[in-house]
Amino acid sequence: MIGLRNLAGPAGVAILGRTLMALLFILAGVAKVIDSKPVLDQMQAFSVPTVLFPAVVALELGGGLALLLGWRLREVAAALGIFSVLAAFIFHSDLADKAERSIFFKDLAIAGGLLVLAAQAAIKKNR
Repeated sequence: MIGLRNLAGPAGVAILGRTLMALLFILAGVAKVIDSKPVLDQMQAFSVPTVLFPAVVALELGGGLALLLGWRLREVAAALGIFSVLAAFIFHSDLADKAERSIFFKDLAIAGGLLVLAAQAAIKKNR
């Protein structure tokens, strides 16, 4: 358990970092629930089966909440990291377009942070 004194130290920074990453996925999932049409249209445009839409929403909402709570960090961070890599390569691989290139590398950076989190959680679990 984290005491109030520890929140200013590494444990608090870890909670802040997880919260910021979790918000990205939670808010994306909520936006998809509120208005699914743009996402479904984009999935069709990139030949991604729209039957995967509920799984994407479940991963973003469920994974985001699990990340926020610190539950099963190794598995959740790895799954969200892989999801971010897939999103980069499927939807944002037009590197000639400056905006798409920026999103591509942001997705990869997010994936990198999540994979580091997954690795750290695995190391902590094995101690």
